[in-house]
Amino acid sequence: MIRYPAFDPIAFSVPAVKLFGLTIGPLAVHWYGIMYLLGFAGAWFLARRRAAAPGSTWKPADVDDLIFFGMLGVILGGRLGYVLFYGLKFWALDVWYPLKIWEGGMSFHGGLLGVAVALATFAWRRGRSIADVYDFTAPLPALGLFFGRIGNFINGELWGKATTVPWGFEVNGQVRHPSQLYEAALEGLLLFAVLWWFTSRPRPRLAPSGLFLIIYGVVRSLIEFVRVPDEHIGYLAGGWVTEGQLLSLPMILAGVAMMVWAYRTRTPSGNFAVAT
Repeated sequence: MIRYPAFDPIAFSVPAVKLFGLTIGPLAVHWYGIMYLLGFAGAWFLARRRAAAPGSTWKPADVDDLIFFGMLGVILGGRLGYVLFYGLKFWALDVWYPLKIWEGGMSFHGGLLGVAVALATFAWRRGRSIADVYDFTAPLPALGLFFGRIGNFINGELWGKATTVPWGFEVNGQVRHPSQLYEAALEGLLLFAVLWWFTSRPRPRLAPSGLFLIIYGVVRSLIEFVRVPDEHIGYLAGGWVTEGQLLSLPMILAGVAMMVWAYRTRTPSGNFAVAT
């Protein structure tokens, strides 16, 4: 058993300052926000590195716009997804609730849909195949997932069920599964390692995207068995089916369909130059 150290969710504070007669602050910078910045910065760095690799049809400068579109998709989709999937009760009580991002509440599944729309817009503006853009970015969300789950751990939220395993954390007098760290390791590091290797050479179009959906959907569904569901939602059926599992099932099915289509058609990826 490990005693949870109860981190301060605020990394540092900035005192109020007067600028041109206006008082700005004080401001509190939260660890969770820093984790988001690390995720975006890591995705930008690795995407530019992959774009600069021999044989890539991407230019490092293209990555800047790609990450910008991705950031918009993550933030807008993640917040709207949380409100629609998990926070309708809160919205019913407060019409402005969707805009109150500072109160917390982001959904991966909503963020995924937001990113899908944002990247499709980027692909259309750049004249690229939407599937190629999805495949190019397939390894990158895992970095944000890793840092985001570390942020959840620092905030002391999304704990797992009570357990007797030696690596459990004592929280408020009860030992619990560190489900945030499970997700950081599997949805984050494992998913990134597999996808980064898989996309290091040409694969059939949509195969990387399909593999991403399968791995994330399966891992998230399994971790839900030891993770405590949101208190205001609880279990949806049978005393074990959760909202996360319900939302992950379409991802798994879509991922399998993409992989089957990819390896049956074997359409070459547009992310790699054709050898001559």
